[in-house]
Amino acid sequence: MINPDLLRQELQEKISLVSSLEELNQLKASVLGRKGQLTQYLRSLGELPLEQRKILGAQLNSLKVELESFFLARERELEEARIRESLEKGRVDVTLPGIRPPLGRRHPLLQVWEEIEDAFLSLGFDIYEGPEVEWEYYNFGALNIPPDHPARDMWDTFYITDKMLLRTHTSPDQIRCMEEQRPPIKAIMPGLVYRHEAVDATHMDVFVQIEGLVVDKDTTFADLKGTLELFVSLIFGPGRKTMFVPSYFPFTEPSAELLILWDDEKGHNAAGGKWLEVLGCGQVHPQVLRNVGLDPQVYSGFAFGLGVERIAMLKYNIPEIRLFMENDLRFLEQFG
Repeated sequence: MINPDLLRQELQEKISLVSSLEELNQLKASVLGRKGQLTQYLRSLGELPLEQRKILGAQLNSLKVELESFFLARERELEEARIRESLEKGRVDVTLPGIRPPLGRRHPLLQVWEEIEDAFLSLGFDIYEGPEVEWEYYNFGALNIPPDHPARDMWDTFYITDKMLLRTHTSPDQIRCMEEQRPPIKAIMPGLVYRHEAVDATHMDVFVQIEGLVVDKDTTFADLKGTLELFVSLIFGPGRKTMFVPSYFPFTEPSAELLILWDDEKGHNAAGGKWLEVLGCGQVHPQVLRNVGLDPQVYSGFAFGLGVERIAMLKYNIPEIRLFMENDLRFLEQFG
């Protein structure tokens, strides 16, 4: 004969001893589920005489309601205990020193790039940008480098088609700028350039070049030298040693290269006191002016093209250009 009071006591004790929600759910299923203990007792009432069935049935149904209440109360207790434990484990001690997350920063080449742009903007230059995928005409032909001219060997070129290539310098932007604007012109043309050449300590196959162009009446080579010497003083400070040496470029005449002594403001140097060529320059060739419809008897100009990586190497006394491309945080984190 089923004793509801003893069953209540037994099950209530089991419920109180459960220590997790998973165990509680398993116990609940074993008592109140479709095949649970109390469910089986209720199904067996049909075997009893009518009077006993009525009395025991009422008691078992009452017990079922109580047990559901017990299970619900214990579930709330266990849930609250779980939350308290989670909060305790995740508690933050506000007296501990904070952990500063690592902050990103601009790449040193981008920093120098922007510094160069700011220097030329302060000198009254505008910024003009052209395409990296360029027509052969703009990269060579319009710059006084016709097909089969030996000067094309100066640039190891990535060709896409017979007439299209990855620009080897930003000089094509000179042509585009002069086609779109009439003198006076005073602009710089920054951007990536591509050359199929061996990578070493001072050369990369992809690098940043900033071209400069000034076209007006009575523009002289002295204006070019004065502009570049002022630029060097803005980037490196006054007194930086420079040297102009004769050179050759098909699109300028006369042409020169600007060299800077590879040392820092304290006299230390990264290459044993060597001179590093940082840009080519010269007076715009009369034929280049004719190619864009300008009369070289009326207008003259000067142009220059500098490598941002080499300026950065000189500025920060870095002997190896490949360091800029290796993504080594030990190197990059030095530039705040």
